[in-house]
Amino acid sequence: MAERACVQRLQKEFRALCKEPVPHVLARPSPTDILEWHYVLEGSENTPFEGGVYHGKVKFPPEYPYKPPGISMITPNGRFATQKRICMSMSDFHPETWNPMWSVSSILTGLLSFMMDNTPTTGSVSTSNEEKQRLAQNSLAFNCKSAVFRKMFPEYVEKHLEKQRAVEQAVAEQAKQNGVNGTPVSMSDTQIPATNGRAEGKGVHQKPSQKFPFWLTALIVAIFASIMALPLLTLDLTTS
Repeated sequence: MAERACVQRLQKEFRALCKEPVPHVLARPSPTDILEWHYVLEGSENTPFEGGVYHGKVKFPPEYPYKPPGISMITPNGRFATQKRICMSMSDFHPETWNPMWSVSSILTGLLSFMMDNTPTTGSVSTSNEEKQRLAQNSLAFNCKSAVFRKMFPEYVEKHLEKQRAVEQAVAEQAKQNGVNGTPVSMSDTQIPATNGRAEGKGVHQKPSQKFPFWLTALIVAIFASIMALPLLTLDLTTS
């Protein structure tokens, strides 16, 4: 059970965060346990995490602010392993460096800064910038599958739904535009190429070739032979 001083301190910090939000950081205590806070970090611009929405958890000890909290991340991000405590100077890995003057806002601001760094630590992973960018693009959709995230951060769920609606609308508009501007292709506009002098394609017929009649050929040959034989007949008659 949290000590009275711990509860008062965390309530005060929550009011301060609501009054003066921290850029790229959002944090709220669980409705059922003030020692468990959920946070969202937004990836900084011009970094591999740009556009990312990272959900995580801060677990405060009952002795807070005299003892440091445990920090973990839930959203795959390419920098920290998920569901594992992160080692940093403001976490319970280093109670000797903890300063009771640090608050939730300073802890999460420090975590965001540490996220942009490549220094290896307990709970960190090593991935390429391309992988971090891919995870950043998929982060919000991943978070919205979580019932806890949907309950804690409904405004981000609405952002995700707005993006989905925008994509669906763009697809519908594109399909509509293609339907209006598209030119259907009819069979009359289609030219069927010929191969080796023969037309190809169903329903396309080639005219049969006109052949010279055989009987007419024979008649011409016979007449020609008769004409050629006339001089010989005449010669025979004269000789007789």
